[in-house]
Amino acid sequence: MFKPEPYVTRLAFTASERPEAQEARDRLARRYGDAPEDEAEVVVALGGDGFMLEVLHRHLEGGRPIYGMNFGSVGFLMNEYSEDALLERINAAEKATIHPLRMRARDIHGGEHVALAINEVSMLRQTRQTAKLRISIDGRVRLSELSCDGALVATPAGSTAYNLSAHGPIIPLDARVLALTPISAFRPRRWRGALLAHTAKVTFDVLEADKRPVSAVADNHEVRNVLSVQVAEDRHISLRMLFDAGRSLEERVLAEQFSV
Repeated sequence: MFKPEPYVTRLAFTASERPEAQEARDRLARRYGDAPEDEAEVVVALGGDGFMLEVLHRHLEGGRPIYGMNFGSVGFLMNEYSEDALLERINAAEKATIHPLRMRARDIHGGEHVALAINEVSMLRQTRQTAKLRISIDGRVRLSELSCDGALVATPAGSTAYNLSAHGPIIPLDARVLALTPISAFRPRRWRGALLAHTAKVTFDVLEADKRPVSAVADNHEVRNVLSVQVAEDRHISLRMLFDAGRSLEERVLAEQFSV
């Protein structure tokens, strides 16, 4: 963690569709000014965690820092909302840098699809029948057949989201590992997943794809009827989020491991 550049003054405000978030955006824009996003030093996102992911996806190329304020339900990626001393809070904020996953999927018609995921890439069954997946790591088959509702690969930043709900491990941001987690595994029933080096390349091959169709989902981007999916961290892309002093993303991830 390190401090952002001092004396940030040019802010851009963006808000979810919730009326209260839109009203807050208007008040903040009048008070602090509202630069175009491509000219701002920091983008202030008003919404929930889902909206924060949308804004981060918008800035995958530019890497502009994002400071979120919560108008959602959970707000794990957001700061508390306050209109006062916003510039001071942003200039004193702690920065978290994360790298997304790159998903390359091939569907049953031969189509190729590429998408990025900040939280996770998920393989999900499309029908009442279980999915059957073969899982390879760095070109070596590690699980010849997994019968399940699905499986996912999560980043450290995404390890407290769907991965945690699927009983996957919470990963510290600086651990340089990825979580590979089954979703409702039926066979082998006792397999609980694996922790992988952040350099690992994960391949999912869908078995009996015509009978047991599977979707691949990178955050909120879905590709249906996939045959094969490759997932790897893309360290050429860096995303930056800002958190109030003493409430860093690392601290939130650590605290989540002791929540009951």
